[in-house]
This record gives sequence, C-alpha cells and structure tokens, in this order.
Amino acid sequence: MAESLRRLVNISTFSVLQEKLEKWFDDYKLNTTDQNVARGCEVIELNAKVQGQLFRILHQCAAEGGTYGGASIIKSRLLPWLSQGLLHTGGVTDDKLISDCVAKDKEMNEIQDMYETSIQQLETDLRVTQDEANVLKAELDDTKCELDRAKSSSTSDKMFTEAEIRELKTKLDLANDENIRNRSRVNLLDDYERQVRVLREEVAVLSGRRSALRHIPPPPPPAILVNGSEAPLDEVTPRALSRVGSPLSSEDPTQRYRQQNLISRFNDMYSINRINAMETLRTYSQDHENNQKIVFAALTEAFNAAKMGFRQHKMKVRSSLALTHLGPSTLEEAVQSHINRHPDSYDLAELISAVIRNLNHNPRIYLPVDASYSLIRPFISEACQISWGMSALAHPLDVAITSEAELFDDTKYRRSYDSEFTAPLVDHHVWPALVQAGHTIVKGEAVTRRGASLHTSRSRSKSPVRSLSPSRAAATLARVRARSRSPSPRRAVSPINLSTNGGRSTPTGARSTRSSLRTF
Repeated sequence: MAESLRRLVNISTFSVLQEKLEKWFDDYKLNTTDQNVARGCEVIELNAKVQGQLFRILHQCAAEGGTYGGASIIKSRLLPWLSQGLLHTGGVTDDKLISDCVAKDKEMNEIQDMYETSIQQLETDLRVTQDEANVLKAELDDTKCELDRAKSSSTSDKMFTEAEIRELKTKLDLANDENIRNRSRVNLLDDYERQVRVLREEVAVLSGRRSALRHIPPPPPPAILVNGSEAPLDEVTPRALSRVGSPLSSEDPTQRYRQQNLISRFNDMYSINRINAMETLRTYSQDHENNQKIVFAALTEAFNAAKMGFRQHKMKVRSSLALTHLGPSTLEEAVQSHINRHPDSYDLAELISAVIRNLNHNPRIYLPVDASYSLIRPFISEACQISWGMSALAHPLDVAITSEAELFDDTKYRRSYDSEFTAPLVDHHVWPALVQAGHTIVKGEAVTRRGASLHTSRSRSKSPVRSLSPSRAAATLARVRARSRSPSPRRAVSPINLSTNGGRSTPTGARSTRSSLRTF
C-alpha cells in the first residue's frame, strides 16, 4: 500500500488534473463544442483513474487491518456516499465540498506560516533583547567601577572649609554681577560692525599720515610773529586748514576716507534701505507719495537731530580740552583729532527717539491710527549713524535745504520717473541732495508737477487729524485765490540789505544762513 501511495504522490495526478481544469477554463470560450466535450471527457477519465487508484489504496489499507479493518469508517462515511451514486451532485465532485476542503487547506497553511513567522520573530526579538541586556550589563559594570573610583577619590580629597566656600560664593556673585553689566552694555552685532569700521578707518588714516609725513617739512615753532609780536597758533587757525597733516585740512586722510565711506553708505541707503522702508510702509498705507514724504522727512530729521547732538558734543569736547591743551597743535585741531579718534560718541537711542518725535509733529505726513513711525526704525537708525558721521567730519556733509513748491534745480536733483518733465516746480522730494560747503556732492531726487503748490495744499487734507470740513475747505480755497489775484496789504515786502564784498552784492540774510549752516 505504501508503494502505491508513494507512486500516486510522485505522479502528481491531482496537479495535472488541476492544470487541465485551469487550461480548459482559459480556453473554454475559444474552443468549439466538440473540443469542450473532449476536454471534459479527458478530465473525467483522469479523475476516474485517480479514483480507481484511491479505491485500490483504500482496499489495501482495510486489508492490513484484518477482516473487519476499517469497517466502522466504511459504514459511516463510504457506504452512504456510494448509495447516492458517484455522479450525484452531492457526491465526490461536489463543488462545495471541494471548495471547503481547499479553503481549509489554505487556512491551515496560512496558520502554519503565521505560526512559523511568529516563532522566527520571537526568536529574533529574544536575541536582540539578550544583546541589549548584555550591553546594559556591561555599562552597569562600568558605571559601578566608576562609582567606586569616584567614591574612593572623594574620600581621599580634602574637604573645603566654610571660609573657602564663603569666598567662592562671593567670587561667584561678583562674576554674575559683572556678567550682567557686560550683557547690558554690549550689543554684539552693532559693536562688531562699529569696531570693524573704526579699525578700517584708523588703518587708512595711519597709512595716509605715514605717506604724508614722509614729505612734510619740520613743524613750525609754537608761536609766530604777527604785526611784530608773538601770537599763539589758535589765532592763525586758517593757516592750519592748508597745512598738510592737520586734521582740519581737506587733504587729511581721515577726512577723505570717511567722506568716501559715508557717501557710499548714503548711496546704499537710497538703493536698499529706502526700498525696504517703502515696502514696510506699503503694508499699512497705500499712498505712495505720502510714503515717499515719510522716508524723506525721516532722513532730513535724522540730519537735524545729528547736527544738534554733534554741536553739543563738540562744545563739551572743546570745553574739556581747553583746560589741558598746551600745543603744538591748535585747540580746534585737538578737538577734531579727538572727534576723529572717537567717531561713535553718540546716543543712538536718543537720536532715534528725537527723529520719531519730530515725525509725529510733522503736519505734512500721516499714518493710520494703528501704525507708528517706529515701523521704519531700521532706516532711521542707519540714517542717524550716517548723519552723525557726516557731521563729525572736519568739512561736514549736509543735506540741501528744501521747501514746498520750490523751483526745480538740475544741479541738485534729478526728476523721478513719474514726474512731469516740463513742470518747473517741485511737488515733493523723494531723496535729498548731499552738499558740502554749498557744492552738490550727490544729487537727490524730486517729483515735479504742474500746480505743485495747490497739489501740496490738497495733499495735506489726507491726514485724518488735519482734515477740514467742506465749508472750511471752500473758504480757505477762496482766500487763497483772492490773495493770488491781488497782493495782501498785510504782507509787506521788506527790503534786503546788501553789503559789498569784493565788488559783489550779497544778501546779508543769505550770508547769515550759510554761516549758521557752517557753525560746526
């Protein structure tokens, strides 16, 4: 029996039968009726042969058990099945039984595979856990050894006394206080940039002075003869302006290097900082002209605040040096040298506060209620630093004086892209001109339009604080038109006193204005 069963397994008849069934199913619609019937007969013949072999094996199995071997199983399972007939729908070829059997086999195989997979996974986890346990055990041993060594060393070390502990606490408190003071004084980024800039300027100044000193004659005596008597050098300061190596000279390396550096930063402000400030203002106000006026006013107010602050600083420096100054340089040269060595002696926060305060009192510009001029604080900070540096020069740089609806000057300004190029009057300024001793160094930018004066008066009414009622606006416009038709009797033109200066007539008022601008 075992040989027959082995031969049946080796032949793999059921596998062949399954393949024939699958091939018949795939070609069923392509075959003819005769071909399908022939395929069915072929499968039935093969199934009959397999059944015959199975019955033969069953008979041999029963014979091995004796006369009544397997009788109970045959009575309970085989006889009822044979009584119904081999070709009955509920017989051997019943699809439900076959499918149930196949499903059970598949389920058993899946359960067995899952069991084997879980066993392998558990074995893997067990090995990993054992490795981790070994590692932890080794670390625990190392830690125990280190703890033993630390314990043995701590017992052998000398214990601190109370006096030593008190002294260490005092030193720690002093160090913390010093750290807090240093943190409050230092702004790392600004100090770093400022120190780099100062070092570069000092290097340029020293290199320029070294090259200049190689060709300088011996210094003059501390006193010279003026009208037959000795006079100190403080009374001949104009000569120091032309002396090579003097900090008041226009050829001084400090003056030239810092002036070029400041002009470059002024141009960068126009192309970078101004654009950033305009973008910030645009998020709160869509009035482009008003935003331009705000940026222009912020820059001019920064120069005004820097000039006032520098004037006070210079007076303090002069009064301090006057007590100890002996020569050989003049007092003004000593003051300028001190200023050149300490170019950052200003309170930036105070300058920024002054600029914002003046912007809040400016009636020509406005911002929404929920916004403030602190939005452009980075622009104001850079403007204050540049304006202080320009004011601290021996020959200071300044922005040109502007007024509403002034006559456009090609030597000071260039027209913006949205200007009316035939208009003679300036509607508003975009960027100020940079001047030195009345000469334009860098041109500014202005917007020219026809009827600039009326446009300026209309633009003032945009401010929510200074807006007028329609009746008051109409009355104001009528008064302006009446004044334009006939001169007002209350506005009398005062004559301008002219003084002769070398054959040229110069208004004394203009001379006083220029002298006030050149005070420092």
